[in-house]
Amino acid sequence: MKKFITSFFMAWGMFFAIPCPLKIWDEKLRGSMLLCLPLIGALTGALWLLLYKLLTLAGCPVIVTAALMTLLPGLLTGNIHTDGFMDCCDAILSRRGPEERARILKDSHVGSFAVIAYVGLLLLEFSLFASGALGAKAVCLVFLPIVSRLCSVLTICRCEAMPGSSYAGAFRELLRPSYGHLSFCLLLLCCALPPLFFGAAGLSAAATAAGSLLAIWNGRRQLGGMSGDISGFGIVCGEACGVALLTLI
Repeated sequence: MKKFITSFFMAWGMFFAIPCPLKIWDEKLRGSMLLCLPLIGALTGALWLLLYKLLTLAGCPVIVTAALMTLLPGLLTGNIHTDGFMDCCDAILSRRGPEERARILKDSHVGSFAVIAYVGLLLLEFSLFASGALGAKAVCLVFLPIVSRLCSVLTICRCEAMPGSSYAGAFRELLRPSYGHLSFCLLLLCCALPPLFFGAAGLSAAATAAGSLLAIWNGRRQLGGMSGDISGFGIVCGEACGVALLTLI
C-alpha cells in the first residue's frame, strides 16, 4: 500500500498541475508511477465534470461554458500532453524524411504546423461544446481522460521506444510484463461498462480509445517508435474524439 501511495503522488507531481499535497519520490517506483497515470486521468475527468455542473448551475452563457470546458483539461495537466501533441504535429505534418522528422520532434522551437494544429483543435472542441447539449451525458466526461491514459500506458508497455526517447525508454526498463496485461484489461472494462450504464453516450469512451490508439499508431509509424510526445499526442487526439461523439450523439 505504501508503494502504491508513493507511486500515485509521484504521478500527481509529474502529470498534474495542481500542487501535489505530498511531494515524495522513489526512483525504483518509476514503472508503477506510470500505472497510476489513469488515476490522474480520473481526477482530471472528475474536475471536468464538476466544472460543467457548476457552470450549468450558475447559468453561464453557452459560449463561456464551451471555452472553459475546452481549456480545463490542458490547464489541469500543465499542458504537458498538449506539448507532445504540438511537437508531433510539427514533425508529422512537415512531410520530411524519417531523420528530419525525428529532428523536428526534438526541436524546442514551436513551428507553424504545431500552431495551426493546436488552434484547429481548440476551435473544434470549442465548437463541439458550444453546439452539443451535454446534460445528463456529461457524466461520461469522467471516462475520457482515464481511457486516453490507459491507451498511453498500454502502448508504452507493448511498443518499442523511439531511439533516444528518455521518457518511453526509461519507463520501459522498469515496467513489469503484468502492467501491460492490467492496463489492457482495465481499458476493455472502461470501454465496455459506460455503454451499459449510460447508453449510446457511453460509447464516447470507446471513441476515445480508438482515437488514442490510432493517433499513437500513426505517430509511431511516422516517427519510428514510442515516445512521451507520441503519448501526449494520443491522449489529446483521443479525448477530442471522445468529446466529438459525446456532444454530437
